[in-house]
Amino acid sequence: MESSIIAIVLLLIGYGLGSTKLINEGNEALVERLGRYRKKLGPGLHLIVPIFDTIVMEDTTREQILDIKPQKVITADNVYLEVDGVVNWRITDMVKSFYKIDDIQVALANLATVELRANLADRTLEQTIASRSEMNQTLLRVLNETASDWGVEIIRVDIQSITPPETVQKSMADQQAAVIRKRAAITAAEGEQEAAVKRAQATKVSMQILSEALRANPESKEILKYLIAQEQVDASQKLGSSNNAKIVFLNPGVSNDAVSQMLGEAVSNEITNSPENGSATA
Repeated sequence: MESSIIAIVLLLIGYGLGSTKLINEGNEALVERLGRYRKKLGPGLHLIVPIFDTIVMEDTTREQILDIKPQKVITADNVYLEVDGVVNWRITDMVKSFYKIDDIQVALANLATVELRANLADRTLEQTIASRSEMNQTLLRVLNETASDWGVEIIRVDIQSITPPETVQKSMADQQAAVIRKRAAITAAEGEQEAAVKRAQATKVSMQILSEALRANPESKEILKYLIAQEQVDASQKLGSSNNAKIVFLNPGVSNDAVSQMLGEAVSNEITNSPENGSATA
C-alpha cells in the first residue's frame, strides 16, 4: 500500500515538472501537440500536457547582430573590393521565423551577401566609397522586403569596411596628393596676386603723396633724399644679416643724381598736370 502511494506521489511530481515550462523575459516558445502547431508561449510560467505537447522552439525576440564576412566584390568599373559589414535584426513573428524558413540566420547571411554584391555591382569605385550611407539605406530596404515574410525585421545595416587592392589604394593616394598640391598652388598664386595688387595700390598712394609734397614745397627735395638714403641703409642692414647675403657697393654720386633726376621729373610732371598751369586744358 505504501509503495503504491509513493509511486502515485512520484508520478504526480513528474507530471507537474513535465507540464511546467518557464519562459524568460525577452524569449518566446512554440508548442506543438501531436506534431501540429498548438500555441506560442510568452515570458512567464506555463503549463503544457506532457507526452502530447512538445516545445519545438525557444528563441529571443531581442535585437541580434549578424556579421557579414569579408566578401570579394567587383564594381561596375571592374575593380575588385573586399567588403564586410554587420546586420542588426530581431524576430517579430516567431511562428513565421520557424515554419517558413529552415535556418533564419543562414538565410539572412546569404540574403545580405547576395544583395551586397548586387548593390556594389551597379556602382563604380568612386560611387561606392562616396555613397556608403546611401548603400546602407538601400540594403536595409531591400532586406526588409524579403525578411518580413520570415517574421524578421532588419533594424540596421552597416558596411564597415571597403578595401580596394593595394595598387588602387596607391593610385587614390597619389590622386589625392595631386589635388592637395593643386589647391595649395592655387591658394599661393591668389595670395601673391592679392599682395601684388596691394603693393601697387600702396605705391600709387605713396607717389601721390610725394607729388603733392613736392608741389607744395619744392625745397623738401633734400629731406626726401635723406629719407631715401635712410631706406637704403636699413635695406643694407637687413641684407647683411642674412646667411646668404652679398655685399653690393653703390656709387653715392650716381645714386644722388638718379634721385635728383627722379624728383625733378616728378615735380615737372606735377607742374605740367597742375590745373593752375595755363597750358593745361580740360
